[in-house]
Amino acid sequence: MAKIQPRAIEAFLEAPGAAVLAVLLYGEDSGLVRERAGRLAGAVVDDPTDPFRVAEVSPAMLKDEPSRLFDEMAAMSFMGGRRLIRLERAGNAQSAAIQTILDDPVMNAEGSFLLVTAGPLAPRDSLRKLFEGHERAAAIPCYLDEGRDLETLIQQTLGQHGLTAEPSALAYLCENLGSDRQITRSELAKLALYKGPNGGAVTLDEAEANIGDGAPLARDDVALATASGDQAALDRALVKCRIAGDQPIAILRAVIRHLQRLHLISLKAAKGDDIGRLIKSHRPPIFFKHQPIVQRQLRFWRPQRLAQALAILTEAEFDCKTTGLPADAICGRALIRIANAAQPQR
Repeated sequence: MAKIQPRAIEAFLEAPGAAVLAVLLYGEDSGLVRERAGRLAGAVVDDPTDPFRVAEVSPAMLKDEPSRLFDEMAAMSFMGGRRLIRLERAGNAQSAAIQTILDDPVMNAEGSFLLVTAGPLAPRDSLRKLFEGHERAAAIPCYLDEGRDLETLIQQTLGQHGLTAEPSALAYLCENLGSDRQITRSELAKLALYKGPNGGAVTLDEAEANIGDGAPLARDDVALATASGDQAALDRALVKCRIAGDQPIAILRAVIRHLQRLHLISLKAAKGDDIGRLIKSHRPPIFFKHQPIVQRQLRFWRPQRLAQALAILTEAEFDCKTTGLPADAICGRALIRIANAAQPQR
């Protein structure tokens, strides 16, 4: 197998197949990792809480007892049927133990199935390379919901409750959700409960009344302050993010998304399209309170400068994952560079 392509993920979660002995779920969206892990567990065993068919192994256990994972995979079920072995919060330190299992010809997926979860992994990480390159393993990335994918998720989830969203409410929801799949679903369920059983369209006032506390708003403030060149507002927003427990990579991703949006609009505007019309028709929709800010930013951000700023942020994200240097410092330095570049030329 290899890295499962997006179009094949849903089918794989329903039926991983006997040829796959182990699956790795990894990525920034821990809620999506948990959601997909739950679906895979249900596809492997009838009851994921059955202690006779499900075993959980932690990295700490393997540190004290390196053979524990192999022993669990080799064990037979007393009640018959396939067993599920779960290894959560895995990292490169567990790569060797997992490879021993994958390379063992006696191991087969009809006996035990290994489900591994992890946080963000770079392409060079040994754990990710192992699962993407081994013929008996598969890797599924769990990225943050963004852009049209996030808009579709919101509309589908609201639709399940008999709800739609007014354009301004949808724009607000897109701006303030997406950092965690399970949190997104939970917040939308709370909104549906507030609306009641009669359905209808969610208004902006209803969306603001139910959703908007926590890190997403702080990350929006960081992105807007950075692109506006407002150093004081940037400092305040970063403090909010730290209080909310936001990680540097999530902050960088929020700024990248905002600059990508500016870049797309600026490219269209360079061909003669009206900036105001482009902002109002952009998908996913831009929250109406942010539209005047975006229009001001586009007066001094040109496509070439935006491309350079995006390169700085992408490099900072890569450095956060690979260098071992303090991620907060890398993130802060990159944002200050962009904010300085955002100052209108005099």
